[in-house]
Amino acid sequence: MDDHDEYDFDTDPELLKALVSSEEAPVVPRASNPGVQKMNQPRPQTLSKEGCPSSSSAKIVQPTPQTLPNRSSGTAIQVSPRQKGNPVLVCIKNLAWEYSDIPADYVLGLTTCALFLSLKYHRLHPEYIYTRIQNLKGKYSLRVVLTMVDITNHEDSLRELSKTSLVNGVTLVLCWSAQEAARYLELYKSLEHTGPAAIRGRPPTTYSEHVVEFVTAPRGINKVDAITLVSGFGTLRNAVNADPDHVVGIPGWGQRKIRKWSGAVEEPFRPRKSTKLPITSTAGPRADTAPTGRGDGLGSRGAQGKEAAGASRQEVDDQLSDGVAAALARLRRDP
Repeated sequence: MDDHDEYDFDTDPELLKALVSSEEAPVVPRASNPGVQKMNQPRPQTLSKEGCPSSSSAKIVQPTPQTLPNRSSGTAIQVSPRQKGNPVLVCIKNLAWEYSDIPADYVLGLTTCALFLSLKYHRLHPEYIYTRIQNLKGKYSLRVVLTMVDITNHEDSLRELSKTSLVNGVTLVLCWSAQEAARYLELYKSLEHTGPAAIRGRPPTTYSEHVVEFVTAPRGINKVDAITLVSGFGTLRNAVNADPDHVVGIPGWGQRKIRKWSGAVEEPFRPRKSTKLPITSTAGPRADTAPTGRGDGLGSRGAQGKEAAGASRQEVDDQLSDGVAAALARLRRDP
């Protein structure tokens, strides 16, 4: 059999018609896969020249610094490990404390520190405190040397420490017990942020404040007593010139306060017996007490000179006291 015999088949009109129709049918494109999306590239944007100022025309504005709150050193007292075993630590009960690696013995604030010194230890090692003070230079504004007075003869040691404190600009605080030392440390820490106005006295500015300050000068007379006294007599002059019997009627004024007040307003400004040298020159020996002999004359002349100096000093004091008394009397008489 020939090779073409296997492909030999009868001509079928329907088959030929189907082949012709398939050749004339249009080609339909295949649908794209719906799962695959087409990537769109972003379009470039055109920037305007107004948004980018040139470096030559634009002025650089520095940012405004922000005010940060003050740093706090915490509420606990920082204690150096050198102070382990110190009985002062047992007495600190009102505030917390903690050990810290610090150059001072106690840190009581951002600018305050303290060194603890026992005079008994200072007598054995006098160079210790000087080395500690030198190591603290420039680190704290307020440096306190808390000194425990635990020896009997402490005058020389305290005098030396006072000179050292003045030279090195440190504050010397003395204490006689561990409880007192702990109280000082607690006060320094608790008053860390307190301003100086809390302990600074305000000088009087008005007339009424000056009057109250004048009347309360004698000990035992308070501000309320001063106000009631001046209000009762109307003026300060009337209160000064008032008889003690009239002051009894003022509320709150007893015999003790009346004696204090009367003694203050009636006392002369210059004491009668003064220990100062006389203002005028002393006179020599008088003629009626001339010496009778050579040896006795020298001794009697010296004695007479001392008597004359004492008499002249007494006369000057009496004259000044009489003058002050006369001025006070004239002031009381004037309406």
